[in-house]
Amino acid sequence: MNHAFLRYDEYAGMFEKSRKASMVCMSLGTATSYALNTIEPRGRLFVRNSDEVYPGMVVGELSKDGNDLDVNPTKAKQLTNIRAAGKDETIRLTPVKPWTLEEVIAYVNPDEAIEVTPTQIRLRKQILDSTKRKQLSRRRVSDVDELLE
Repeated sequence: MNHAFLRYDEYAGMFEKSRKASMVCMSLGTATSYALNTIEPRGRLFVRNSDEVYPGMVVGELSKDGNDLDVNPTKAKQLTNIRAAGKDETIRLTPVKPWTLEEVIAYVNPDEAIEVTPTQIRLRKQILDSTKRKQLSRRRVSDVDELLE
């Protein structure tokens, strides 16, 4: 068993938030390399090609601060009978490092949940539907505004 304990020390105050926003899946299906190739420049991915994904599942971390981004990792390339002048480019994705339970517990946000199965450890939003998540976040902001007045 592994652990990340170094030593006991004096209380140093609250931890700074080192976590960026999430990339959240918005469709049910199998992740494709074509879609992951378009998503990967936006940040670090947590899923591989041919992994099963579902709406509300966290599939990556954005490289910028801000709000969570809904992405579609199941989008397939359109196939046609017309030949292209150029050949198809080979898709190279950055390898995904598997999570350990300690890493996920330290990484999870308050609005997320951890799924632990015998074969995988996954992150997901507590509210899977993206429209309900957005409505709730707007309601929270309006509640705060009302309290401040």
